[in-house]
Amino acid sequence: MTSQSAITWPNHFLPGTTDNFVSNERIVKDMTSTQIWSLLANISKWSSYYKNCSDITPPFTSTPFLHKSDVFKFSTFGFPPLTCTVEESTAPESNGRAGRLAWSSKTPEGLELYHAWLVEDLEGQRVRVLTQESQIGQVFKEWEEQKPNKMLLGHQDWLDGLVKAARGEKEVGETNLESIGFPVRK
Repeated sequence: MTSQSAITWPNHFLPGTTDNFVSNERIVKDMTSTQIWSLLANISKWSSYYKNCSDITPPFTSTPFLHKSDVFKFSTFGFPPLTCTVEESTAPESNGRAGRLAWSSKTPEGLELYHAWLVEDLEGQRVRVLTQESQIGQVFKEWEEQKPNKMLLGHQDWLDGLVKAARGEKEVGETNLESIGFPVRK
C-alpha cells in the first residue's frame, strides 16, 4: 500500500474553516507529472486548455513559469483580474517528490482565496493531479450553497483541459460550465 501526498494549507485557509472549499482530482494512466507540470506551471499555456480564464498578465520575469513570490493576474469565474502571489512552486521530481503550485489572492472587496495544486507520479505509469481551493467572502458563502457548484465544475474543466492538452489534444470541447450556461471564453 502506498500513501499519496496532500496539500499544505496555511492556517488562515484551512479547509472546513473557510466559506467555501472545493477539491478536484484526476488520476490518469500513461502520463507523467512532468507532462502536466510543463502546462500547469507555465501561465502562458493556461488559456489554451482552460476556457474559464482570460486577461492573463504573467509575472514580470524572464520566464512564463510561475515561481515562489511571483505576482501575476488573471480573470476567472467572471471576476475582474485577480492579483495573485505564488506561495509555493516546486516541480515534481523523478524520485517521487510531488510537484506543488499554490497562489493566494485578496481583493479590495475582501474576498480571499488560496488555490493549490499537487502533481505526482504514481506506480504503473500513472499521474495524480489534485487541485483544491479554499475561499473566504460573501460571494463564496453563496456559491457554496448553490447547485450545481460552479467552482467545482470549473476546476474539473481545468483538470480535464490540462489532461487533454498533455495528451496533445487541441480541442477542449464543451465544458461543464458551458453545459450549465455559465459564460466562458470562446
